[in-house]
Amino acid sequence: MEMPNTASLPRLAQPSQLIIAVVGPTASGKSDLALDLAQSLPADMGAHAGELVSADALQLYRGMDIGTAKTPIEERRGIPHHQIDVLEISDEASVASYQRYARADIAQIHARSNLAVVAGGSGLYQRALLDQIDFPGTDPQLRKRLEEESCQPGGVAALFHRLEELDPVSAQRIDAHNARRIIRALEVIELTGKPYSSSMPQYMYAAPTVMLALRWPMEELDQRIAQRTRLMFDQGLVEETRELDRLGLRHTKTAAKATGYAQALAVIDGDMTIPEAIDSVALATRQLARRQVKWLRRDPRIVWIDRSVDGATTSAEAALQTARRVVLSVLQ
Repeated sequence: MEMPNTASLPRLAQPSQLIIAVVGPTASGKSDLALDLAQSLPADMGAHAGELVSADALQLYRGMDIGTAKTPIEERRGIPHHQIDVLEISDEASVASYQRYARADIAQIHARSNLAVVAGGSGLYQRALLDQIDFPGTDPQLRKRLEEESCQPGGVAALFHRLEELDPVSAQRIDAHNARRIIRALEVIELTGKPYSSSMPQYMYAAPTVMLALRWPMEELDQRIAQRTRLMFDQGLVEETRELDRLGLRHTKTAAKATGYAQALAVIDGDMTIPEAIDSVALATRQLARRQVKWLRRDPRIVWIDRSVDGATTSAEAALQTARRVVLSVLQ
């Protein structure tokens, strides 16, 4: 594996205060690499131990385990995990709240002289934690009005058209079918009188950070997604969803629409067979992975580490060693 260019990475006087972020598309192996780094790097960086901070919006929820590929407790190697299982299914996740609590977690990790490793696939949550960004406030009445508009026939399309007119930059970045993000963008525009894009994070870290991304050939990533999707259903995704439904899943604003859970609800309702649900989840996840790669490619600070099943030079062990060299290079 060719050593990535690290010329733009920060040089640190206090190495244990460095934040290491492992990003990349879904199913790329972020959690495993993050665990490996949390185990292997503290001794080299003057830290006592490593701790993980999740940047996955859905892993915040208790009970959403199989469908979010949450690392089981028995596989966490005794490494503390933060921002996992902190919300009930009835709670609504907020990126602003996540930013506040996750940054507090990192401050406490550093206060213990431990190393903070961030891992997760939710792009905005990653940026909220790592970058200099302030989130505008909310207006419940305005939000309610926009949500009611979105529920009308053709409402989401109409709101997206309004966003295209008011803030074409944001419209290019937001999925035309993502009602929640469209509503938030329009809410901020009405509240501030400024484009939503002006409040989006710039490429400027809030604290010294090295961001590593795992990159697979897309056909291999698609295979990994297909395998993981089948495994989720084999492990009991429908049964997990049935229990979450008992707790009110289908009445939530965001969790019920999450890839995997929406299809499992369709299986429970008799609207899909399990093979149809597997195909639907795999397709949606492939589409998500491509959006995530596109999002990450915009960030010039990311160091990409190539992975492949072909050849030992791109094995998991080789990827770990490359990641270690990249991180340790900032200390020289």
